[in-house]
Amino acid sequence: MAGSNLVIVESPGKVKTIQQYLGKDYLVKASIGHIRDLEEHKLGVDVENGFQPQYVIPADKKKVVAELSKLAAQADTVWLASDEDREGEAISWHLLETLKLPAGKTRRIVFHEITKSAILEAIEHPRGIDMNLVGAQQARRVLDRLVGFELSPILWRKIQPKLSAGRVQSVALRLIVDREKEIMAFEPAPYYRVEGVFRPEGAKTTVKAILDTRLGSEQEARQFLEDSIGATYRIASVEKKEGVRMPSAPFTTSTLQQEAARKLHFPVSTTMRVAQVLYERGLITYMRTDSTNLSALAIATAKQFIVENFGEAYLHTRQYRTKSKGAQEAHEAIRPTYISNTEIEGTPQEKKLYELIWKRTVASQMAESRVMNTTLKLASDKRPEQYGVQSVEILFDGFMKVYLEGRDEEPEADEQVVLPALKKGDRMYEEGLSALSKFTTPPSRYSEATLVKKLEELGIGRPSTYAATVDTLTRSRGYAVKGDKEGQSFQVNNLSLKDGVVRSSRKTEVVGAEKGKLLPQEIGLIVTDYLVKNFAEILDYDFTANVEADFDQVAEGKKPWNQVIAAFYSPFHRQVDEVLQDRNYTKVTRELGTAPDGDKVIAAFGKFGPYVQKGEGERRQSASLAKGQLIETLTLQEALKLLELPRVVGQLEGVDVVATRGRFGPYLKYGDKNVKLPRGKDPLTITLEECENLIKESSEAKPAQTVLAEFEDIKVINGRYGPYIKQGASNFKIPKGTDPQKLTLADCQAIIAQGAPTKKSFVRRKK
Repeated sequence: MAGSNLVIVESPGKVKTIQQYLGKDYLVKASIGHIRDLEEHKLGVDVENGFQPQYVIPADKKKVVAELSKLAAQADTVWLASDEDREGEAISWHLLETLKLPAGKTRRIVFHEITKSAILEAIEHPRGIDMNLVGAQQARRVLDRLVGFELSPILWRKIQPKLSAGRVQSVALRLIVDREKEIMAFEPAPYYRVEGVFRPEGAKTTVKAILDTRLGSEQEARQFLEDSIGATYRIASVEKKEGVRMPSAPFTTSTLQQEAARKLHFPVSTTMRVAQVLYERGLITYMRTDSTNLSALAIATAKQFIVENFGEAYLHTRQYRTKSKGAQEAHEAIRPTYISNTEIEGTPQEKKLYELIWKRTVASQMAESRVMNTTLKLASDKRPEQYGVQSVEILFDGFMKVYLEGRDEEPEADEQVVLPALKKGDRMYEEGLSALSKFTTPPSRYSEATLVKKLEELGIGRPSTYAATVDTLTRSRGYAVKGDKEGQSFQVNNLSLKDGVVRSSRKTEVVGAEKGKLLPQEIGLIVTDYLVKNFAEILDYDFTANVEADFDQVAEGKKPWNQVIAAFYSPFHRQVDEVLQDRNYTKVTRELGTAPDGDKVIAAFGKFGPYVQKGEGERRQSASLAKGQLIETLTLQEALKLLELPRVVGQLEGVDVVATRGRFGPYLKYGDKNVKLPRGKDPLTITLEECENLIKESSEAKPAQTVLAEFEDIKVINGRYGPYIKQGASNFKIPKGTDPQKLTLADCQAIIAQGAPTKKSFVRRKK
């Protein structure tokens, strides 16, 4: 080997950079994450003997372990340099145990940024493995395995095969489902909002003002406008108040996820993937942190940059305290490793995320912004109600010169306006009033960003797990989907007053429309209702947060980890046994009404998902629900529309073309051929010409994959999304620049030894 020092890191992405910093006396290798874990298809926990985990080395890690064992035996010193969180501490401990490393030649080092100074500093100050952190990680892993292993089979028996439950996953789903039920129960109430356009005396500019009272009906609104004909308006009051706006704290994992979703429209998983790349390239500090703390060096370099580029007036250095519930790791916030790097090379996503982190860090050390808030009241001589106008004038931009935090909900367009100089008693001339029909709006559904925010507020899970939790709910299990909701349409009458005449106009008002939100699917509602009914404690928000607090105490050495598990497991296991005594399946059925032919119509949940049914016996007719439809909110009219399927669109060459909807969505049936309908094509309205084109395209489609080479149990395959290597049930990426046509058996074995299997995933289509 290259030197007498072996350094083991988690990710292959770090190896090259760290190797350059340490030089030829060190050999840097990657464990590629965990090298052992609980067995996949067994409980893997000895419940009878202190809940001891039964670890195994997965098949795809045996070659990695063999190589590291050989190199460790040759090295004088082994440096365990996995990440500086609980998971990283556990990885180092697993390496110590599995490689049988002697204590005398083993050092544990951590660094929160991949810079030469940080790595050399870590080498100068090694430590031992923190078994309290390891215990906290083991407690989480064992508890999650116990919950998932015992709850999931109950769902298979009671509801549907292949479902899963989890300690954090199921509670996060409950948040989404509870919000949906709030929306279902919400009844939009109509009201009228009056807006006026006014011109100050002697001025050419106008301002828009909002009446301080909502009017309850069209009649009230019409009466108000009629009363306002010929009214005289004056300014009743002018209130000015100087205010200060403070910059936001530097990013933690969860605030980065939220802000990247708001400003860059990144899914949580994308944010974490891109941040991982930036960290491994040495561009930002460690991206899994609950801390808003900045090092003295970071503050000093930010100070220098601000003074040199903006001036002393823009400087206000400060240190932030972490406020999130259950914050755990004593890391730094996420920041650029070098403030002087205002731009980086990389993909567009990498550049955007880096810029966001850079701006937030610099802004956190800048002076507050000073603003003048002005509130204006306009009074009429005909009615007691008053109009209000608010304006914000920036007196000193401060940190806003660099950065302003995003918002989860967009402000109304008329929230801030620019006012001319006005004083109490000034005359205002009305140039038109509008009474707009509006409806009260239901609570907003969660987006990925607002769900993360809520989970953090409640202390459920940890920021480092949020991306995986959202991914499990939406992609792996289909309990929820990220999508758009059309909302409910109402025909309304808007009123206006212009030149002394009240007029009305018809308009469609849409209530509850949302984009890019987490929408629970029927199976998500059913699973949540079942778990809340039978395992209320597990699904309780406070209980889940308290478990996290227990893990924190384990990490601090205040509690033995298996004591936390024992206190939870006994009552939980008894409840599992009680539930299993009931052999009945969970049935969800809702009667929708009667069809025109007199048959009863129901919506129900069956083996293959939600469906509607009309009639019984020979008269029975059924159809699957469309995507986004729920049993709880389905109407009789919607059900009857679904029952129009299967629909014979026409004939091609004497064979019926049938449009229908099945378990996996809408499709065409043409003889013995099934053709999936693309997104946006409705089986109820698709034309015969469109069907003919789709059938022709499917016949001409190339095979999904081609075998390029085959060696024993290894194949080189040219798949739908490019070439890859397949060994058993695992797939491995072929490195860029490698010609898949020229791969030998030895080449394939080397790629498998160096890489990790790709995870199975579904293709994410644009909404």
